[in-house]
Amino acid sequence: MFRSVIPRNTAALLILAASMASVHADQGGTTLAVVMTNDPQANQIEVYDTRTQALLQTLSTHGKGGVGGNARGVRQLNGKLVAVVNYGSNSVALFKRHADRLSFDRMVTTTSAPVSIDFGNDHMYVAGSATIDSFELHHDNVVWRDGSAALELAGGATPPIGSTAQVGVLDKQSLLVTLKTDPLPGTVDIVPLRNGAVTGAAPDAVSAPAGTLTPFGFSVYPDGTALITLAHSSQNGLFRDGAFTAVTAAGQSAPCWTTRVGKYVFTVNTASKTISRLIGTGSNVFVDTSVAAQVPGGAPTDIDADKGVLGVIDHGAGQSHLSLLTYNAFGELSLSGAAINLGVPNANGIAILAPSDPDDD
Repeated sequence: MFRSVIPRNTAALLILAASMASVHADQGGTTLAVVMTNDPQANQIEVYDTRTQALLQTLSTHGKGGVGGNARGVRQLNGKLVAVVNYGSNSVALFKRHADRLSFDRMVTTTSAPVSIDFGNDHMYVAGSATIDSFELHHDNVVWRDGSAALELAGGATPPIGSTAQVGVLDKQSLLVTLKTDPLPGTVDIVPLRNGAVTGAAPDAVSAPAGTLTPFGFSVYPDGTALITLAHSSQNGLFRDGAFTAVTAAGQSAPCWTTRVGKYVFTVNTASKTISRLIGTGSNVFVDTSVAAQVPGGAPTDIDADKGVLGVIDHGAGQSHLSLLTYNAFGELSLSGAAINLGVPNANGIAILAPSDPDDD
C-alpha cells in the first residue's frame, strides 16, 4: 500500500514545483533599471540588469523626448507597468513587464507636454508644462484620461514653460506639483482629487518660503508630509497641511531629486555630485548624513530606489551615465561596480523595477 502512495505524492510535488517555477519565470526574477535616452527626435528606453549591469533591451517610446529640469520622467507601478514621458510629442508611452523583458503596451496623449509621472489612488498622474492630467487604472492597465486642470503659480499667473518639476501623490484627496520660477521663490500646487480623478478645479498655489528658491524634487511620507528640496538655495523643506513648516540647510549644493526608502529620503545634489540621506519626522527635517555616497560621473539628473537597489542618472562631458548602488536597513549606500556609459548625451529619468510580488496579481 505504501509503495503506491509514495510515488503519487512525489509526482504531485514535482508537478507543484514545476508550476511554481513557471510562475516565478513569468514574474521575472531580476531587478531591472529602466532609463530614458530623452532623444528629442527618437526617444527610447534602455533596460539594464542591475546585478550584472548588462544591457538587456533598447526599446522605442514611439515619440520625441527633450524634457529637462524635472524628476520622474520615468515611473513604474508594482514592477509590472512602466510609464515614460514623450515631452516633444505630448504623449506617455506605456510598457508591460513579462518575465525579465519589457514590451510596448500603448500610448496615451496629454493636454500639455508631459514632464513628470506618479501612480496612486488607482490612477496615473502626469504633470505637464501647463496642466495636470489623471488617467484611470484597471489592474495595472491605463484605460482613459478622466480629469485635467491648469497649473498656476502663487498669485495666479500661468507657469512659464520649463517650470514644472515633479508630481507626487500626497493622499487620496490631493496631489502636489512643484513649480520652479527663479528669482521668485517658486510654488507648490495642491491639486484636488475626487475619487482619484483631477477635478478641474484650480489648485491651491502655495509659495515657497521667503528666502528660499526652487521647490523641486520631493518624497511623501505615509503620514501626509512631504520632504521637498529647495534646490537653488541649497535647502530642504518639510511640507504639511498645505504649508512649509520647516526649512533646513542641506549641507550640500543644489539638492534636486529624491527617493524615499522607509524612513530615509535620499537626495542627489547636482552641484556637489553627492547623495545625502535625510529623515523627516513630521515636524522637522534632519540631515542624517550629508554625503552618503559620491556620484562617480557628472551632474546627477534623477534617482530611484526599490528593494535594496538605488540608481542615479548623471550627465558629464557630453555623456550620460547610470550608477547603481545597494542600500541596507540603515540606509547605508555602497556602489555596485563602475558607472555605466549610456551612450547618449542627455538621458533623463530612471525607474528601478524589482521582481513583482505574485500576491499583487
